[in-house]
Amino acid sequence: MSRVVVVLWISACASRAPASQPAPVSAADRAAQSRALFAPVAQVLMHPRCVNCHTPDDSPRQGDHHALHDPPVARGAGDRGVAGMHCTGCHQDHNLELARVPGAPGWHLAPLSMVWLDKSAGEICAQISDPQRNGQRSLAQIQDHLAHDKLVAWGWAPGADRAPAPGSQAQLGAAFQAWIDSGAVCP
Repeated sequence: MSRVVVVLWISACASRAPASQPAPVSAADRAAQSRALFAPVAQVLMHPRCVNCHTPDDSPRQGDHHALHDPPVARGAGDRGVAGMHCTGCHQDHNLELARVPGAPGWHLAPLSMVWLDKSAGEICAQISDPQRNGQRSLAQIQDHLAHDKLVAWGWAPGADRAPAPGSQAQLGAAFQAWIDSGAVCP
């Protein structure tokens, strides 16, 4: 009798459909997913708190409409202003609320190789993915910069009546890592 039970059990198991497995994801689907994962990163990188210091010329911008810095200043050596007008002459390591002067440690313009103002998400993505145009940094180094740098953190605590960048620095770091993990495909 037990032999019959075993045979029936084996027959029943053999007749069951195999466990459903997820359909394979095509390379095109993976690329589309990766491009989509860059969208929240681009939303931050294209925000005025970021692009106002990622300018194509020698002047930082101010405000949500990217007005030229007032008073007029120049990029200078090392992207930190000219002699007698270094960025840190006004911009301290923290916001000066009463004077409405923003500040964070290491205040300076981004290098000219990292221009984001008036660039598309795809152009910014291609730029940060290219070591020739991103300061010879790996994507892991850029992720660390975005997730932990105190100057970047200022974007979410800009003081005065400035709108912060969307989300949080931790969310930006996680979104950038998810994009890297997905294959880092640019839009």
